[in-house]
Amino acid sequence: MNEILKKTLLGLFFGTFGTTIGGILGIVIKKNSNKFLSFILSFASGLMMSVICFDLIPEALGISNIYGVVFGVLIGIISMIFCDVIVQKKFNKKQQKYVDSNDLLKTGIIVSIGLAIHNFPEGLAIGSGFEASMRLGLGLAIAICLHDIPEGISMAVPMKNGGMSKAKVIFYVILSGVTTGVGAFFGAIVGSISQSVIAVCLSFAAGAMLYIVSGELIPESNKLYKGRMSAVGNMIGFIIGIFATQL
Repeated sequence: MNEILKKTLLGLFFGTFGTTIGGILGIVIKKNSNKFLSFILSFASGLMMSVICFDLIPEALGISNIYGVVFGVLIGIISMIFCDVIVQKKFNKKQQKYVDSNDLLKTGIIVSIGLAIHNFPEGLAIGSGFEASMRLGLGLAIAICLHDIPEGISMAVPMKNGGMSKAKVIFYVILSGVTTGVGAFFGAIVGSISQSVIAVCLSFAAGAMLYIVSGELIPESNKLYKGRMSAVGNMIGFIIGIFATQL
């Protein structure tokens, strides 16, 4: 139980740290640079791809067969698509409505709710990663933490411009990351059942991260900045990820 609590707290720390840093940046930086955000997103995507290719999939294949791994990857992808659909259908229409009426405060809160839902499967990935090994769990946690920085900015900016106090902005930003810790708790419990379950959980994490990279990070990075910064960040993240996964 102490081990599960430890992994949960680690997931909670990394889940809230990235969004908190993003929230602080959203408050203190008067004009957020699209070039900087594009680099952060693409760097996180490269780091995640390294973790998928050189850690998650090889680790899962080492303790299970190809069919179990492919099954886990597909479940991870489908879960992230499901979360994406929920967020878009339930919150994007309302968000657009509030933007049209200049109610930025409500927009920021709606974004934070959507991201809180989105963060739960990321927590599952972290928890199952820690269950396999501390090195793998840390690699996943750091990659997701970087991915959460722009999310924190996207929450903080509309809430700040809507008149919310800085303390409350940070509170809501941190709160949205708590679901990562909840997901890490369940990921650690499920992953502790057997080696086969760990393999499925690792594959699930790979699928979830693959969707985040290809469906969110890379497209958003390219949309934010049309220059080479996105490609450069991606390659730097991937190369650093190679070293990180071999430590």
